[in-house]
Amino acid sequence: MSTSSTQSPIRNRRVDSLQSNGKLSREGSYTHKRIITQNDAYLYALRVAYLAYLLQPRARRTQHVSVPQAPVQRSSTSINDLMKDFSLVRDSKSTRFPNGFMAELERRLTGVLMGKEKRPEYNDAAVKRSFAAFFNAFSEPSFRKRMEKDRRVEDLVLIFFSNATKELQKGKSPGDDGWKLLVDRHLALFIRLVSLVLKDHDWVRDRPELSGRLATLETKLLSNDQNLSSTPARNGTGGSTTSEVVVPLSYDVKDMPLVQVVGRIFGVRNGVMQTDINKYKAVWTEEAALQDLKTYQTHLNLNTKKTLGIDDFDLDEAYDQWKKGEIQDISQMILAIIQSNPELAKSTTNHLPQFNPQLSNGHGPDSPHFDTLRRTDRKEASSYVIDQPIDMASYHSGCATLNSPYLDDDDTFTFLPSDTRGSYRVILAQAMTSDLNDEKMLPADPENGTPAVKVLSKQSTELLNEIGLRWRMPPVSRMVLFLDVIREKFVDREISLDTLDAAFNFIKEPLSMKGKGSALVFPPLHDREKWPLADTALYQRILTTLHMALLRDLFETLQRCYEQKPPSAAPLVYILENHIYDDPGFSETSEKLDEYCGQLREGLKNKAYDMYRELLTKGVPSDQHTWEFNHVINLGKAVFSLAQRIQKRYRKNPEILGVNPLTALVETILPLYAQDAKGIVERVLILSKQKNEEIPVEDGFVLYSELVEIRRIHGEVLPNVPFAFHIEGLLADFVWRWIKMTEASITDWVDQAIRQDNFSVRSEKGQIPTEDQRHSVSVIDIFSSFNQTIDRIVQLNWDDDLHYAKFMTALAKVVGAGVARYCEVVEQKFTKEMDRLPPEQEAAKNKSTQDKWISMAKDAWSNKEKIEPFQFYPESFVKLNNIDFAAKQLDRLEHEVDVDVCAAVIQKNAPPVTQRQKKVTNYVFTIKIVEAEDLKACDVSGYSDPYVVLGDEYQKRLAKTRIIYRNLNPRWDETVDITTQGPLNIVATVWDWDAMGDHDCVGRASLKLDPSHFGDFLPREYWLDLDTQGRILLRVSMEGERDDIQFYFGKAFRTLKRTERDMTRQVTDKLSAYINHCLSRRTLRSLLSKGMNLSNISNNLSSVSSYFNRIRPSQNIQQPPSEAEITNALKPLFAYFDDNFAIMNQTLTNSSMIMVMTRLWKEVLSTIESLLVPPLSDKLSQQRQLSQQEMDIVFKWLQYLFEFFHAVDEETGEANGVPLDVLRSPKYFDVTSLNFFYFDTTESLIRTSERMASATAARQQTQRNRLSAPPSLSSPAFGGAAGLSGLPAAARRSKSIMLSRNLGTMKKAKEEKWKEAQAEPNDDMILRILRMRPEAERYLKDRSRQKERLAAAAAAEMIVRQSLLAGGGRMMGNLPKR
Repeated sequence: MSTSSTQSPIRNRRVDSLQSNGKLSREGSYTHKRIITQNDAYLYALRVAYLAYLLQPRARRTQHVSVPQAPVQRSSTSINDLMKDFSLVRDSKSTRFPNGFMAELERRLTGVLMGKEKRPEYNDAAVKRSFAAFFNAFSEPSFRKRMEKDRRVEDLVLIFFSNATKELQKGKSPGDDGWKLLVDRHLALFIRLVSLVLKDHDWVRDRPELSGRLATLETKLLSNDQNLSSTPARNGTGGSTTSEVVVPLSYDVKDMPLVQVVGRIFGVRNGVMQTDINKYKAVWTEEAALQDLKTYQTHLNLNTKKTLGIDDFDLDEAYDQWKKGEIQDISQMILAIIQSNPELAKSTTNHLPQFNPQLSNGHGPDSPHFDTLRRTDRKEASSYVIDQPIDMASYHSGCATLNSPYLDDDDTFTFLPSDTRGSYRVILAQAMTSDLNDEKMLPADPENGTPAVKVLSKQSTELLNEIGLRWRMPPVSRMVLFLDVIREKFVDREISLDTLDAAFNFIKEPLSMKGKGSALVFPPLHDREKWPLADTALYQRILTTLHMALLRDLFETLQRCYEQKPPSAAPLVYILENHIYDDPGFSETSEKLDEYCGQLREGLKNKAYDMYRELLTKGVPSDQHTWEFNHVINLGKAVFSLAQRIQKRYRKNPEILGVNPLTALVETILPLYAQDAKGIVERVLILSKQKNEEIPVEDGFVLYSELVEIRRIHGEVLPNVPFAFHIEGLLADFVWRWIKMTEASITDWVDQAIRQDNFSVRSEKGQIPTEDQRHSVSVIDIFSSFNQTIDRIVQLNWDDDLHYAKFMTALAKVVGAGVARYCEVVEQKFTKEMDRLPPEQEAAKNKSTQDKWISMAKDAWSNKEKIEPFQFYPESFVKLNNIDFAAKQLDRLEHEVDVDVCAAVIQKNAPPVTQRQKKVTNYVFTIKIVEAEDLKACDVSGYSDPYVVLGDEYQKRLAKTRIIYRNLNPRWDETVDITTQGPLNIVATVWDWDAMGDHDCVGRASLKLDPSHFGDFLPREYWLDLDTQGRILLRVSMEGERDDIQFYFGKAFRTLKRTERDMTRQVTDKLSAYINHCLSRRTLRSLLSKGMNLSNISNNLSSVSSYFNRIRPSQNIQQPPSEAEITNALKPLFAYFDDNFAIMNQTLTNSSMIMVMTRLWKEVLSTIESLLVPPLSDKLSQQRQLSQQEMDIVFKWLQYLFEFFHAVDEETGEANGVPLDVLRSPKYFDVTSLNFFYFDTTESLIRTSERMASATAARQQTQRNRLSAPPSLSSPAFGGAAGLSGLPAAARRSKSIMLSRNLGTMKKAKEEKWKEAQAEPNDDMILRILRMRPEAERYLKDRSRQKERLAAAAAAEMIVRQSLLAGGGRMMGNLPKR
């Protein structure tokens, strides 16, 4: 029947009718139904077990008898008759030998001939002779090739029969026929050997028909069951011999294995069972069993209600198939009974059933039920042995007709109960109960050495198999009833989940995986359209009932899932998914499952709520006044621990039937915890304020960490549900308190680190320190403190970007204050070490004033000019290394904090300008004390030793410069920052340093710092006239102090760089005196005076004649000095540098060393520049212009010094000194450019100056016009550093705090400054040359006034432009009114 026919309306109608009526078709077919008692079930089980005893193969024993020689009788008339079964199925593949069989048979035959065969019947000499004769024929290539191709049994048997006949006939008289019986026996031994080969290689399973036919042939050959190993029998002689005789039945219960099983199952003693058997022995006979089969066969043929009918199946095809198989199985069972008791055949018919080859297509040896009916192992308690398919068509003598008396009686059968299904179920339930309660019983079918879960014991399984087959229970019905009993016991909680799982696996295993003698044989589950309708309906009810029971248990199990050690739900889910939901017979609507999942989810939430209330009661006291943060923390830890435990528990399978226990938990407890935590924290904070007590900051931090972790879990599980409150907003005050405490302690941290530092390198004594060892521990300690301070905030993982940016801004201010304090203290110590007196001056301090004057007069008279190298302390250089290391660490810290991102976050969240609250603004004035000129001489030598002190109007010192010795036109180039909130008057006082007595005042000047005058934030230069003589140049710029992280880092960087620059300048100042001494005009005159060396210059200058010779114009042209003389003039300076560099190199780091050398190079350039031209001014200078020879010498000196500072290794060519880009600074190019203009005429220089001034003015006007364009046409935005790009170079703020916020911005600003200096040449050097030309006095004044007007106009224009673009000025709005 086709697949489509299986879904016909007939099936649906039958199934619907069955389900609507609630009746089982087969059960309804019985006319008299009654309740099955235990005794009824016991008696029917007992009679089946007793029948199995009657039908089991008889035991045999060996018996010695004396028999006269009798004529030999053959078991069959001819070999052709014996081979009839094989010839009829000649083309069947199932009767052919398997591939590889011939090689195995040859190996076994060789073992027989060599005496290696273990079976005793093959050790006889005659047997070996017959086998040897066959082996010779078997070994022939042609026969072997034919056998390998055809593999037919009859060919092999006939060849053996032929060769054995020839061999055994040798030496026998013509009338002696005894050898003929021996041929049959030897052929039987050969057949047995062939069967053993098949069995040893497990070929019997694939060819059961071949094995059965070979066994039948062997039985036919062995007439009268003679022993094959009997010598007389083998020889065919008379006399004493042995034979196997059948042992008679004892009818003792102890010899009945299945009867023993029945007694154990029903709890009946052997004596009672023996009595019952003796009572019914005359009724429970083989004949009655045979009659039952005939009666059942009759009902089957007549389609009565005593058997299954066509209405009991959904498909007609299924019924036909069942009936066909049933007829064949009944025939086999009848034959088995007749073979067990041949006398029954005599009483019934003279014709035994014959072979029907057509049966092999139905339920022959290849049928899955054949192995159930036929037992291959005779050692098992088998009821019947069937050797071949049979045809019962000719067996009519015992068949009943329609008028048979067997059809009229209710007790139709002897061994079959009226209700086979009910009786079988009772016995099955009783057997299962007994086996489950008996610990000694082994489970059925342990496979692969692993014991199975006990459902039924092996003995009970054998009994149930026997009953099912005797009662003609379909395997499907037996399977469904087995599962129904399992269902009942599981619902009653008599078996575990493992047993239920084992039961399902038991019925699902393929037939080939089960033992055939001791296991219940169930059909495959997928062929369900062929099941009886009653079994289909019952199976569906079983699944439905089990599903409800499993869901009940699952609900109860999951209600305990939040406990410490809950029961596992995995077995329940496994059975539901693998045995219930995957079964096509299960039909449950999705709506019901969804309803159950909803109930399960609500149940879990209720349990989660109970768990939380339990944690809350346990962790938080009821008295609010005793609440602490620890209560929230501990409650959070308990909640987190519970959630973590549930997450770990259900990590592999987070959902159970679509319900997630973790989700149900956190959906319930996390919102509850969040609300309670908010309430507790707020209450604790209120109580602490009322008590005027501060909660420890660390408690707030720990609380934040716990709350954030809970919020993280909340976000992962409930992504669409916001947390109950903003944790950061509630606890931000703790961070601000911690920052304030840090700010209050930062100065103490720095001071303590400095006090504990001896400022020595960190190398072992006697070892050369590495680069990393040349700074001391104080700078490491303070930056370790800075990093720990910032890391403490970072480790909080503060989840509010604006808060975090503000925290970092405040910490940047703290770090800046710490850096400033460190620079201040270290610079003070450094200055003290650098300002110490030389040993001879220290000794002179104890002399009287008269002695000091005498000593000074002697030094002047002897013209003592030798300058010794300054004895630097290693500690001083370590301090300089510390400042350099601090700058690098601060730059690293700036990148780790990500300053730009923090500033962008604050800027993004800043309120509009109109909504910002006005607050007092601090202004930072940067004052650079540049230079002074034409100072008053305060010393007897005609010079002064000037330094400048800045103070406010209240005489408070604000800053102090270094001392410039013996100079009336000093240049300091020192910068100081002054912070103010409003206008401030400063006083610049120039003092003359004196070694003895008080310092003399050279002059004073004042300047008012008014923020309103610097609204454009551009630098300005002020020449302030002193109240005595001369003037001083101050360069002033201003910027508003901002609460900005970039500003604080920039301020800290600038503090470090200024400290580093000032300390470096103090080092170079110790060397600058000798630089000025060697690179002086006096040295030039010495070189130009032939025959005069540097040592007698002072003597010649002191003599009158030499004086007049010096001032008299020279008439004769002197020869210029040689290269060696020019070089020798610098040797003392080079030696002086080498001595000092050797001292520095022992302690300074490479970067600090380069920095000191760079500063010295600037001193060299300044000294050479001062030799060539005077400083820039609008007044004439008294300095004389050098001659051409002097000019050449100076530039050769410059070249030698350039090479000295570059320090190229002659062997490797590697530069070890100052890099070329540093040596070739704008100052260097300015000095070298003097070659082009130095000796030009005054008129030419003035024209060149005017041309440069015009070009500069035009360039500035072009830039101003570009800045005046609409904003859409101008790439940079106005305001800030980018908007000032069009201003003159002198007006740009190249060193503002914002441009100094890290090493990268400082380096970039420096590069841009150099590029601007090279791209915008000016006429400053020309104006300085013109100062030595008296005829240019008027031009100098005019040019100075012109520059001032241009600068003022540019500044005014910029102020107006910024005011217009900013709507009145963003920065001007905060300036105080005048």
